Amino acid sequence: MVKKEGPIASNSPLTIESLIMDEKTTRFLPFHAINEFMRDDYRAIVVRCTLNALSTLPAEFRDPIDRLTKRNVQVPGFRISTKAPVALRLKPTIDAFIKQPQMAAAILSAWSEVHSGLRSQVRELLVSRGWEILPLETDRTRLPGFIPSWPKEEDFEKLITAFKAHYPENDAIDDDISLMVVWISGRLPYQSPNES
Repeated sequence: MVKKEGPIASNSPLTIESLIMDEKTTRFLPFHAINEFMRDDYRAIVVRCTLNALSTLPAEFRDPIDRLTKRNVQVPGFRISTKAPVALRLKPTIDAFIKQPQMAAAILSAWSEVHSGLRSQVRELLVSRGWEILPLETDRTRLPGFIPSWPKEEDFEKLITAFKAHYPENDAIDDDISLMVVWISGRLPYQSPNES
C-alpha cells in the first residue's frame, strides 16, 4: 500500500472529490482561519474590493455572497442588507468574514475572480514549483477548508520573490500574492510538515 503524503496518494489525480473523500484522514482548518494571517487593514481592502466588484461578477460568485449577506449581515436602516451601499455594509460583512467560514470562502472566491490574471499566474508559478493544484475552474468553496501545511521548502518570502522574478510586469502587492497562493493552493502554512 502506498503511504499518503498529504490529501491524496501521489499517483492519484488531484480532484475536489478526492480531497473531500479523504477528509477523514486529512486535517482541515475552516476557511475563516485565514483571518489569523491577515492584518485588519488588508482584510478590509479584500472585502471592499470584492463588494465593489460584486455587481460585475458572474452569478456563481455573486449569488453565494448575496445569499450569505441576506442571512448574516445586518445593516441599520436596510431591511434587505444587499441593498445597502458598500460603505455601510463593509463593517458587518468584515465581521461575517471573520466569524463564518462560508462567508470567508465566498468572499475569497469572488476576490480571486476579480484578480483572475494574478490567479492564473500564481497557479502557473505553484505548478512550476511542484505543487499539486486543483484546476482554476474548481469551486474551492466546496472544500472543507484549508490544509494546514505547505511543502517544507516553501514560505511566503520565497514565493513572492519567485513570483516577482517570473512576472516582473505584474505590480501586485505582496499581500495579494500571498493571499492568492493560499486560496489557489488550498493550504495555510499553519504547521510544518513534520508536525502531526
